[in-house]
Amino acid sequence: MSKRCYYETLECDRAAGPDAIKSSYRKLAMKFHPDKNPDDHTAEVKFKEISEAYEVLKDDQKRAAYDRFGHAAFENGMGAAGRGGNPFDFASSFTDIFDDLFGEFTGGRKARRQNRGADLRYNLQVTLEECFKGRKTEIKVPSAVTCEACEGSGAAPGHKPEQCPTCSGIGKVRAQQGFFTIERTCPGCRGTGRVIKHPCKPCKGAGQLQKERTLSVDIPAGVEEGTRIRLSGEGQAGMNGGPAGDLYIFVSVKAHEMFSREGHDLYCRAPVSFVTASLGGTIEVPTLDGGKAKVTVPDGTQSGRQFRMRGKGMPVLRGGGLHGDLYVEVAVETPVKLNKKQKELLREFEKLNEDGCHPETEGWLKKAKSFFAGETKN
Repeated sequence: MSKRCYYETLECDRAAGPDAIKSSYRKLAMKFHPDKNPDDHTAEVKFKEISEAYEVLKDDQKRAAYDRFGHAAFENGMGAAGRGGNPFDFASSFTDIFDDLFGEFTGGRKARRQNRGADLRYNLQVTLEECFKGRKTEIKVPSAVTCEACEGSGAAPGHKPEQCPTCSGIGKVRAQQGFFTIERTCPGCRGTGRVIKHPCKPCKGAGQLQKERTLSVDIPAGVEEGTRIRLSGEGQAGMNGGPAGDLYIFVSVKAHEMFSREGHDLYCRAPVSFVTASLGGTIEVPTLDGGKAKVTVPDGTQSGRQFRMRGKGMPVLRGGGLHGDLYVEVAVETPVKLNKKQKELLREFEKLNEDGCHPETEGWLKKAKSFFAGETKN
């Protein structure tokens, strides 16, 4: 019985490229795999046929020979079979697809991967003044660093790590079970793909040491609560010569005794005397740049009124010199611990009050009177 054309078996054209052939085989292999079609002899035969076809067409030399001589290229001692090999290794074909589908997660048959080091976090507390002016500081960060004695190899000076004989440097070992391949971490090298027969004494073959490093950090002016500063390559050292991770500095701002902050604006509460609020005057408030700002309080100022000082707030991060504003809230202070003379003067002042001196109080009393009058009618 003559064999079916390999291209027809894989349902692809003779001009199909390697990717198209692989895609077609993958689809058919999944469809006719014996594990998906138990007790179906036809599916098993079909699976062997498409595996045989793919084993030839995936290889450029075998495909060229097949295109020229057809099935005869692998008969009568020609090709791999003539050299005592098996040109139709079904398990090998399916393993290629297994690598294609799952190699990204398992590592496949790739060389030992260099692992990037872990990222680190450092919490840094700064004052509001430091946020305003910026700050250059040093921090101490404990982390794993590359061992200088062995330059991260883990081997003693004069020696090198050797390829693991168990996994041939892959870091994985495979066991064939029917048409499936089971992969697990190599027990000989624990997945590193290498063995160290002469370990470095300082790091004991790990290639890394725990060390406290001192780093210089620039805190830019205008940083806010929760600002994250990234220092590239200052995290944990990578394994197997891999790159180091990053260090992330999270900024927290200590509460200030005088100012509060909302975005780029500052808020300050300034008490003023009863006389100043009544007659008007000028008060001075400190600013974060170390200076003072004068606030003109007009006569009749009520408690809670805000005065805006443009450009006296926080600098805008990367804002090219821009600043927010400072809002000064006036708090009219009621005098306490009055002596006899002061009390008499206030009582005299109360007697001299005329309509319009306390508009807010008078307005409230009118509303209250109207409310109670309505309650009485009801």
